[in-house]
Amino acid sequence: MTTKPYKGFGTKAIHAGQEPDATTGAVMPPIYQTSTYAQEAPGVHKGYAYARGKNPTRDALQRNLAALENGNHALCFSSGMGAIDAVLKLLKPGDEVITGTDLYGGSYRMFKRIFEPFGIRFHFVDLNDPLAVSSKINKHTKLFWIETPTNPTMQIIDIKQCAVFAKSCNALLAVDNTFASPYLQNPLDWGADIVMHSATKYLGGHSDVIMGALIVNNAALFESLAFIQNSCGATPGPMDSFLVLRGIKTLHLRMKQHCENGALVARFLKQHNAIERVYWPGFEDHPGYAIARNQMSDFGGMISVVLKNASTEKTYKIASSFKVFTLAESLGGVESLVNHPATMTHASIPFEERQKAGVVDNLLRLSVGIEDADDLISDLEQALA
Repeated sequence: MTTKPYKGFGTKAIHAGQEPDATTGAVMPPIYQTSTYAQEAPGVHKGYAYARGKNPTRDALQRNLAALENGNHALCFSSGMGAIDAVLKLLKPGDEVITGTDLYGGSYRMFKRIFEPFGIRFHFVDLNDPLAVSSKINKHTKLFWIETPTNPTMQIIDIKQCAVFAKSCNALLAVDNTFASPYLQNPLDWGADIVMHSATKYLGGHSDVIMGALIVNNAALFESLAFIQNSCGATPGPMDSFLVLRGIKTLHLRMKQHCENGALVARFLKQHNAIERVYWPGFEDHPGYAIARNQMSDFGGMISVVLKNASTEKTYKIASSFKVFTLAESLGGVESLVNHPATMTHASIPFEERQKAGVVDNLLRLSVGIEDADDLISDLEQALA
């Protein structure tokens, strides 16, 4: 492939990792809808033997994702959880993981119910408390797993500081960058070893595909993860790869609108008398504001709110009253979504743990889409009335 000097994010989003098809000149990478490839002789082929291992459409997407995250290598998986699963399979019984107290429910469930029974120990700590983190570091620490911003209370974690902790014990640092997207944040630049995305979200951007991705710089780490990807088989199909690649071409444009709308919605909610608290890192009084200003280029379109004096019944009623926002799982699509984490995305976390993390029953999470902001605010007004 020809090396081109892509500098701007938008140019990389549209062109990186892609060339016109050599056979037809097609501008978009073709959908190679095949499970197997002809071999010239046993074991002799053109780089492709069986589609679980490699597929040209997926390869184009992986090259593109690596470029967007300023990485050398990328791997795509059939879901974000498939990508997380591959990272955890780098560990062995007796290894320990340090992670945050505010964490996506699916990640928590995998950590506690799938991998902990295999002898891997997980420490859930306040990642913004250096003493709390240091107290859990020991010779068995092999992985730091962080989200920033966190799901759903929008904590901002200092990636550079976590990288220092990880290097102090020769552990890997993996960052779930789903909420920010590579448009707003590039963890590898701040010392992370692995970046994970649920590509289902902002990368795909249209709520029509499920996919995960890992991006790394280290060649040996890439080979280990690629071996797991091929051996365990959680690989996406070519159509899904095509859809995410197509979505990425407008990522920079969509993220600008997500950020603009998110700021307008967050400021509206902060002054609303039905809202007790707004979680959004763009407020100067947010504890992580200074870090967000440093490691992110903007504050994103994810917002969580705590409803004032709202019973569970009232919270359900408000969540079900929206006309433009849709009550649904997921996030990062062009359409605005509202989510009740306690019964939806974080339901697998025990009640006591949810409460400690701030995932209370009267908390709602908003994924602010790219509709007209006036319509979104009007919808919030009527639902909160």
